[in-house]
Amino acid sequence: MAPRNLISVAPMRNSVIFNRVRTAAGQFAKADQGNIAVLFAIAAVPILSFVGAAIDYTRANSARSSMQAALDSTALMLAKDLSDNTITSSQINTKAQAYFTALYTNTDARAVTVSATYSASTPQGSTIVITGSGNVPTDFMKIAGFPQIGFDSSSTSVWGNVRMRVALALDVTGSMNDDGKMTAMKPAAKALIDQIGALAKNPGDVYISVVPFAKDVNVGASNYNQSWINWSEWDDDNKSCGWNNGNYTCTPYNHNTWNGCVTDRDQDYDTKNTTPTSASNTKFYAEQYNACPAQLLPLTTDFAAAKSKVDSLVPNGGTNQPIGIAWGWQSLTQGAPLNAPAEDPNYTNKRVLIVMSDGLNTQDRWPAYGNGQVQYNNSIDNRQKIQCDNIKAAGVTIYTMHVNTRGDPTSAVLQYCASGSDKFTTVTSSSQIMTAFTAIGTSLSKLRVAK
Repeated sequence: MAPRNLISVAPMRNSVIFNRVRTAAGQFAKADQGNIAVLFAIAAVPILSFVGAAIDYTRANSARSSMQAALDSTALMLAKDLSDNTITSSQINTKAQAYFTALYTNTDARAVTVSATYSASTPQGSTIVITGSGNVPTDFMKIAGFPQIGFDSSSTSVWGNVRMRVALALDVTGSMNDDGKMTAMKPAAKALIDQIGALAKNPGDVYISVVPFAKDVNVGASNYNQSWINWSEWDDDNKSCGWNNGNYTCTPYNHNTWNGCVTDRDQDYDTKNTTPTSASNTKFYAEQYNACPAQLLPLTTDFAAAKSKVDSLVPNGGTNQPIGIAWGWQSLTQGAPLNAPAEDPNYTNKRVLIVMSDGLNTQDRWPAYGNGQVQYNNSIDNRQKIQCDNIKAAGVTIYTMHVNTRGDPTSAVLQYCASGSDKFTTVTSSSQIMTAFTAIGTSLSKLRVAK
């Protein structure tokens, strides 16, 4: 939707202006010093003209601002009706008038008209343009020959030309087993997948990825031979050692015994979505994490598979939000390691990252940053803030949710990461998770429908 920005000033009642001017005029008329009364009489005409014009224009501007808001809402609702096939093209103007009449409450406007122009679906989308006009009778300017001030405005909604890619980064740490959080989260996340999936009218309109995270993310044990994995720390931690002909030697286990978990990249790659190269510090570090979560699901149009992935989640491990965020972002990124499908330039492509976590960061790859129970000196949060800045700068919209059932401090870093205060939610009981996810889905539907 393309609304116009207008200034709205509350008009002062005309009777108040008249009373104040009349009082002042009486005081000046009684003055007997010099020619004050004469000077006032000369000055009163332009003063009253300017004051009167300001009042009339303020009323007209208020009427126009109210019209713009009503037209914006009307266009959005009509676009939703048309995209859902709940009205026909012959009903558009009647429906537009009904929506607008219910929304437009300005009492100064006269001769208000509204019309709708619909451009049917094309490969690049459908468009509805709502235009409105009216006038405000003047109280002062009519003396100068202007009995009314006309105004007009318009609003446009486009749908079908927007394609959406949504990454769900879901906290599956051990604490999600408490207070019924995991039990409540699964149906809520699946309902969100249904809600987002319903926005797709054609194949490829909507993609969804699911990234479960704890301290690590599971990218799939079958990727053990991929060049983007750094095995240096895994080899040090997973090996057999012993004496052989008088020499004490260690041999790393076969990489095919890896469970698929990866931890943070070297800094500053931990805050970026840079494609791995032959340089070891750009690669993802393998780790044999004993609380390795379910394997992530890259972007897919198979929404049933996405819901099955949610059903498979089991709570275990500590909290490292940046690793979930990193792989949520990677799932939206073309190129290795997850190779998101190319975006069609004939469409508007919107990328969204939804991060749900029930706690505060407690550990990551660096032991000096946290011990799994507590974070030291906000070290992990500080990395996450840089990461979120980079994601938002890349044009990704971030929604965050803090599931806080134990009265912990509200997560400042999740608030920071959200792309606006309206995109951060905190819930204090498991029963609120469904409502919070539904609200995100409703917001996404507006992104999908509105220009």
